[in-house]
Amino acid sequence: MTGRDAADGPGPVLAVVHEVGRSAPRSALVLGVHGPGDDADAELFAAWIAGRHRRFQVTLECHGPGRHTLRLLPDTATPGPASLSAELLADLLGPYPGAGEPIALTGYQRELLHEALTRPDGPDRYLEQIHWNWSGPLDLARFRAAWQSVCERESVLRAAFDWTAVSRLVLHPRADVAIVHHTRGDIGWEDLLERDRRHGFPLHRPPLLRLTLLEGEPGAPVRVLLTCHRALFDERSVHVLLREFYRAYLAGGALPGGERRPDLRDHARWLARQSSEGARELWARTAPPRRAATAVGRRGGDTRQSGAGRLRRRLAEPYGSRLRAWAAAQGVGESSALHVAWALLLYRAAGTGGALPVTFGVQLSARDNAAPGAAGIPGLLGSPLPMTVRVDPAAPLAGLLQQARDALLDMAAYPWVCGDRIREWTGRGEDERLTDTLVSFDSPAGLPPELRGELEAQGIDVDEPRTVGAGTGLPLTVVARHESGGGALVLDAVYDRAVLADADACATLDQCVGLLRTLAELPDPDPTVSQALDLLADVEVPSMSRRLPEPRRTRLTTPRRGAPSADVICLVTVPGVVEGVHALFIRGHQGPETIVALDLDGSPGAVVPAELTDALTAGRRLVLCGCGPAAATAYDLARGLAQGAGHGTGFAVSVVMAGLGGPEGSADAMVRGLTALRAGRA
Repeated sequence: MTGRDAADGPGPVLAVVHEVGRSAPRSALVLGVHGPGDDADAELFAAWIAGRHRRFQVTLECHGPGRHTLRLLPDTATPGPASLSAELLADLLGPYPGAGEPIALTGYQRELLHEALTRPDGPDRYLEQIHWNWSGPLDLARFRAAWQSVCERESVLRAAFDWTAVSRLVLHPRADVAIVHHTRGDIGWEDLLERDRRHGFPLHRPPLLRLTLLEGEPGAPVRVLLTCHRALFDERSVHVLLREFYRAYLAGGALPGGERRPDLRDHARWLARQSSEGARELWARTAPPRRAATAVGRRGGDTRQSGAGRLRRRLAEPYGSRLRAWAAAQGVGESSALHVAWALLLYRAAGTGGALPVTFGVQLSARDNAAPGAAGIPGLLGSPLPMTVRVDPAAPLAGLLQQARDALLDMAAYPWVCGDRIREWTGRGEDERLTDTLVSFDSPAGLPPELRGELEAQGIDVDEPRTVGAGTGLPLTVVARHESGGGALVLDAVYDRAVLADADACATLDQCVGLLRTLAELPDPDPTVSQALDLLADVEVPSMSRRLPEPRRTRLTTPRRGAPSADVICLVTVPGVVEGVHALFIRGHQGPETIVALDLDGSPGAVVPAELTDALTAGRRLVLCGCGPAAATAYDLARGLAQGAGHGTGFAVSVVMAGLGGPEGSADAMVRGLTALRAGRA
């Protein structure tokens, strides 16, 4: 159970086969486990399952290479018939124990992973690109060795996602950083950025970071592009890793010492110990009211556009310095000035009079919380949180600035809180959006002077990295940061073009920059909010469309029809299943069975869709097949049929479940499971 093709990632793609029927209380779960590996591997696997799930007595039967049976006998405290819990199924099908203990995702990571797996419109919008110029000598072998050394030291570079039955993070024992080198004339810079954006990551394979080098004309600097996934890295993480890389490069390509701690594992344990009482009390007071204005534009029609758009605007000098001085005179930072400018845009878009609460997201990095070593842990630790301020045209502008400052300070104590917890605490639906926009002020740390000096001593000059931002799952995200070496403020926007057309996104960002430029120049020393709103009087309110939720669907098709009495193989698809796996399975399957494909937008639990029960007739055997996240759905459907849900009588069903892998590995695993089932070795 140790081999897998490189296209599928570390560890084997296992198949687990189970005959689901009516079970007596405390009867054992009997599972066929089929995959590469010998008996010794299987014994290690069984011991790992036994250690992780102590309520079961686990025994192993070996039938030859790659063919084993696990029997899981529940303890006397387990009521009713035993069943496969989500955690148990995830451990059975997830990366083999060499990957180590799984790590719980933060709520924000779960949201981003779900969006990355289910959004249908184009390339993964959660790829973040960071690039810089490298002038001076560049030893490519040393460059590669240095990044590999960082990968061995920093566990986040060996981390990947598992979403088989429980969304979680798994640390693998090894990963290889992909580095592509383009010589001069291979491709232009803008074409490279665009092509790179269209090349996503297989999220189950580490590392979720890669590098590309592009040589220029003789004597010109080499352009370095680092691409990573937003569900695992934030911009500060990249700067931490870059410092480690430069140290490794200067040391000849290797960092001294072993794996650095604390890391994501330690942070997850710290999070698990945190009490939510204070956070719950805070959000009971400050949660966005449902009538709060959240849209930056007025309701418009279809944009007739799709995909992610990107914009950049600059608040040049001397306006950047004037803004900072004006904000300081009000007793706030320039981030509060940015938040107030955004609140004014939301209020104006609402088109109402009088006082109104407005809500937008702010990103907290969680680098300055009480978690040990949080400032130096690479990884996505924080999350966006909704900030609500009350905009009253008759009130002093200074009061609005102080509201924004105080709200941010209150939230900073709980940067680990996420939107799903707030929705739970405030009685909102799981799909109810708290805000439509996110405004973040980022201040990544640059290279320490001594490290830059060591690079210069070897004739190497690297400029400050620049970011091509990733999406956040919201229609519009704006990130502000100071321009390298100057006082100018740069605003980068990433937006959903299906919600905000290009022209409206441009207008929104231009109006924000215009407010930042003119707020500090209001003639009244104590202006009201109304006077600040007057700065927008001559500009048109942008339009903003509404992305309607995808309709829930259940679709049953018959890719291959067998004889009227043939058994039925049902291939189950849910969001997150690897694309192409079922086509490969159907192409390679030579049996006489009828093959049907059941397409769902999520697990129906124990409710069996009528489309499936209508396809069954007495005497036909049903085999439900699911890989990755569809494995749990196939198991739930099998249990529903066995319990008579929607049928009136019980129905014995077999289920073949495969883990996460590439299309070939997952299809092969399902074939192995089905072959064993036919041979009576399930």
